[in-house]
Amino acid sequence: MKHHSLRHSNFFLRNNIQKSEDKLIRRKIPITNGKIISDQSFGFWVSFFLSHHYALIGGQPIHIFKNKPVNIDRACIYSNLDDIKKFRNRMNHCEPICFIGNKIDCNKVLEIRSKIYELLKWIDPNLIPFFEKIDNILHKVNNLTRI
Repeated sequence: MKHHSLRHSNFFLRNNIQKSEDKLIRRKIPITNGKIISDQSFGFWVSFFLSHHYALIGGQPIHIFKNKPVNIDRACIYSNLDDIKKFRNRMNHCEPICFIGNKIDCNKVLEIRSKIYELLKWIDPNLIPFFEKIDNILHKVNNLTRI
């Protein structure tokens, strides 16, 4: 995490790990790998698909997506993950996610949902039924578009 190629990212990964360690120290909680890993943000994990991080760890993150089509590369996965992250950030900041002006438009919501399911399928298609059971997005979108 100290490699010179990470300087332009301001050592993002290292700083996030340090913040987690500092937080645990302040709370007087023993530092363990599990606690550090579980404290990381979605942005931290997405950053492993940025070219400079990806190259340093020998392209290992792509192996998470063992069922991806052969034409899907690191950049495509990063783009999907980054779109999901940006959408999630919009929701966290209470920004509108289904309106364009005064018009209801759920296309972005449905696009992000589709990207999430696509990534899940590439990880393990057997995950899909679990998520379909708890996913109420289509129901909510249908209710919203009936207004």
